[in-house]
Amino acid sequence: MNKGICCAGYMCVDSMYSVSEYPGKSELAHIVPPIETATGGSLCNTGLDIAILDPSVRVQACGVVGEDTYGTLMMDTLKKYPNVDTSMMVRKGTSAFSIVMNDLSDKTRTFFECEGPYAEFGEDDIAFDKLNADIFHIGYLLLMPHLDAGNPEYGTNMAKLLSRVQKMGIKTSIDVISETGEEAGKRFKKIVSPALKYTDYCIINELEAQQVTGIVLRDDDGTLHTERFKEALEKMKELGVSTWAVIHCPEIGAGLDENGTYAEFKSLKLPRGFIKGSTGAGDAFCAGVLYAAEKELGIAEALKIGACTAAASLSEVGSIDGVKALPEVMKLYGMYGEQ
Repeated sequence: MNKGICCAGYMCVDSMYSVSEYPGKSELAHIVPPIETATGGSLCNTGLDIAILDPSVRVQACGVVGEDTYGTLMMDTLKKYPNVDTSMMVRKGTSAFSIVMNDLSDKTRTFFECEGPYAEFGEDDIAFDKLNADIFHIGYLLLMPHLDAGNPEYGTNMAKLLSRVQKMGIKTSIDVISETGEEAGKRFKKIVSPALKYTDYCIINELEAQQVTGIVLRDDDGTLHTERFKEALEKMKELGVSTWAVIHCPEIGAGLDENGTYAEFKSLKLPRGFIKGSTGAGDAFCAGVLYAAEKELGIAEALKIGACTAAASLSEVGSIDGVKALPEVMKLYGMYGEQ
């Protein structure tokens, strides 16, 4: 494997604000400087994290941005990295953007999102003749209406796309947006389940895995059931994931590989004050795991790299600002990991 990774799908510009505590409806919250503006979304976050981890790894960017200043910002950001190939990028319409509110009291995030051209992103926007990678990673399912739409043969347009990519001899990888509640469960079954049949790598958090599998991994009171992770991963495999099924959360990462090998890796014990923001941490974990897959490392090492990359991401407010080259990222394990 040496062709690199193609990262496709959702991308936007994030305006990030921190508040001392998230307000209730009609209440006032105080914004705490600095205010950050940066690229975001699966394509930018995961793709650029991989590019930063190892400049020798080729990353293909495949998505749609607007013909506006936000679109120019996203393109300029991608082009900063010599190992990022932007030849598959398309410009049309008005760019997507989101406002991210970081609650400093509990480190949670709330997103306000404006839909952009990614809403219609699909096979017609992909130059398949230029697609040349070992892994095709796309996110986020449940956030791209055209690809989430039903397809009479495959279940969804996303499933059809993933099938087409697999037939090209390219491994597929998916990421999912988090949704909770009864209606979310129905959407996961309708939209995510068909895609899993054509997925080689599925890297999602515990709440998303819970919706996918129906296995409760975290109670409403926050109690985490790590003893059920293996069962959930096995269920993901039953639903179609062929190679690696991975679940991550703030406490731990777990994975099941193509041979049925199960591995866990506890998250780093970061000191007070280390975490500046959590935007992009899940994408960073995903980037670390995909990097390990590209380098043909084992599932246990993949979880370790994923955890360290996520920890690095947490060190800065911006989604990719904390990520450094792999040797620097892995130093965090020596400082804060279990020995």
